[in-house]
Amino acid sequence: MTQPTAAKKKGFRLFTYIGEIVNELKKVVWLSRRETAYLTGMVLIVTIIASILLGAIDLGFSELITKVFAGQ
Repeated sequence: MTQPTAAKKKGFRLFTYIGEIVNELKKVVWLSRRETAYLTGMVLIVTIIASILLGAIDLGFSELITKVFAGQ
């Protein structure tokens, strides 16, 4: 009875591992420059909007806590 080829290989084969990584990277469908710029812009816009909203909520809670505990 023959053993599978995977069972015959023992230990860590660095060059085989790197070769498999390169083969997988060749299969990746990379975004175009235009798509990358568009999606980067969208991420920046969403980040700015979220930071403004969270900042406003934080400011509101800070004022509420100040009024409740400081009695102003």
